[in-house]
Amino acid sequence: MAAAKWSETAMLVIDMQKDFVDPAMRSPMLVAGGEAVVPAVAGAVAVARERGIFVVWVVREHDPSGRDVELFRRHHYSGGKGPTVKGLKGAELADGLVIKEGEYKLVKTRFSAFFATHLDSVLKTAGIKNLVIVGKH
Repeated sequence: MAAAKWSETAMLVIDMQKDFVDPAMRSPMLVAGGEAVVPAVAGAVAVARERGIFVVWVVREHDPSGRDVELFRRHHYSGGKGPTVKGLKGAELADGLVIKEGEYKLVKTRFSAFFATHLDSVLKTAGIKNLVIVGKH
C-alpha cells in the first residue's frame, strides 16, 4: 500500500482485554491461545503508529449488573462481578498494550463493533477507506 494511503487506513484492535487473553483471570470468556497473540498485536500496533494509521481499540465494558450483556451470558454476572465489567481488572487491556493519545477507544456490548455503536461514523469522519483488523476474534 502506498504511503499516502496510510492516512486512509484504520487498525481495529479487537477485544484484547485480560478476561479474553489472560488465563490467570479464570474468565469464562477466555479464548484458547489468546495470550499467544498479544506480542503480535503489540507489534502490529507499533507498526501502525509508525505509519500514522488511526488505531481504534474495540473493547467490551459491561455494567456490573450484566443488564447490557447478551441474554445467554447474563448468568456470568452476579454481585457486581463478571467478565469485562467496567472498572474491574478483567476489562483492562492485556499487559503490554496501551491506548495512546490520539487513538480511539470504542466500547461495545455485543459481538460486533458496528452493532449499536458509532464506529461507522467515526471511520467516515476520519476519512477511513481501509481497515486492518487484529485481535483475538
